[in-house]
Amino acid sequence: MNLLLRDLVSFITFASLKSLIMILVTGGTGLLGSHVLYELARQGREVRAIKRQSSDTTMVRKVFSYYSEDPDKLLKNIKWFDADLMDFSAIEDALDGIKEVYHAGAVVSYYPKDHKAMLKVNIDGTANLVNLSLDKGVGKFCYVSSVAAVGSGLNGNPTSEEDFFVTSRRNSIYSISKYGAEREVWRGMEEGLNAVIVNPSFILGPGFWNANSGLFRVVREGLKYYTDGITGYVDVRDIAVIMIQLMDKNIFNERFILSAENLSYLQLLGMMAKYLGKPVPAFKVPTFMTEIIWRMEAIRTFFTRSTPVLTKDMATTLGQEYYYTHEKLRKTLGFEFTPIEQSIRDICQKYLEDINNGVTKGIR
Repeated sequence: MNLLLRDLVSFITFASLKSLIMILVTGGTGLLGSHVLYELARQGREVRAIKRQSSDTTMVRKVFSYYSEDPDKLLKNIKWFDADLMDFSAIEDALDGIKEVYHAGAVVSYYPKDHKAMLKVNIDGTANLVNLSLDKGVGKFCYVSSVAAVGSGLNGNPTSEEDFFVTSRRNSIYSISKYGAEREVWRGMEEGLNAVIVNPSFILGPGFWNANSGLFRVVREGLKYYTDGITGYVDVRDIAVIMIQLMDKNIFNERFILSAENLSYLQLLGMMAKYLGKPVPAFKVPTFMTEIIWRMEAIRTFFTRSTPVLTKDMATTLGQEYYYTHEKLRKTLGFEFTPIEQSIRDICQKYLEDINNGVTKGIR
């Protein structure tokens, strides 16, 4: 009985200490960041989330409502703080009293007009956060990178954490920006920062129907075309849970690929079509055709100053086959990823519910 009582007291003490640790989350208004906020709030953690002054937190509440009957109660655990990753002084203030950082903030774009900002924010913004975390004595730091910052597997093997980024003209500006940001985090580790890096593949999640989750909207509107590409996919809920587990278990100075399954685009689109009640895309677009289209779009948008439908980076990604392994993460945490078909079924259900409730217009 004394042993049981001691264990119970230890558990209660540990839970109480976790609730007192102040956590900072960047990118909290995005798809992944909002799910990290939900998971932390669900566990009763005290969280400070930074956002730009112009950012809207409506989607955060929407994400919370997908999983909780009382989202407003959970949202009380989130304290918003206006700051920009490029504003050194504001980030310094945001880090006051912070013991743990979840850095999910980034610019994600394949459009040339965003390239300079993406390089600046993703690399220099991460450097600011790393430097200030070192100065402020932050105890734990989790950085959300991307599989785009990992090299390709050799000799036909899937990409693992042992593969390293290789400079190439085929690298997208996004991948270069994430690799540069990773280097800042690795530098921080060398200077004493307890940090861990996660490298998610294509993230699947609900709510952002005109942005990150936009492919579901496109399929429901009647997508007819597909390409031959293959890549990895992962449920956004899994990423949030894994990040917190890695931090709680004090697993540092490591990187982990987070990817549940490797699927062809036709397989993925077929699953989406199935659960949205739409026909499976039937027409394959050859790789050479995407190469022609992005060049035509570059010419058109140069004269019209409009946004291209297809860019060079997009075309390159669509025509490639990427395979990833999550064995390191599975062995480290014993984590079992959500099957992608289950993820798609759940997301499609939420999308159709949002449509029936008339809340999909204007959501980004």
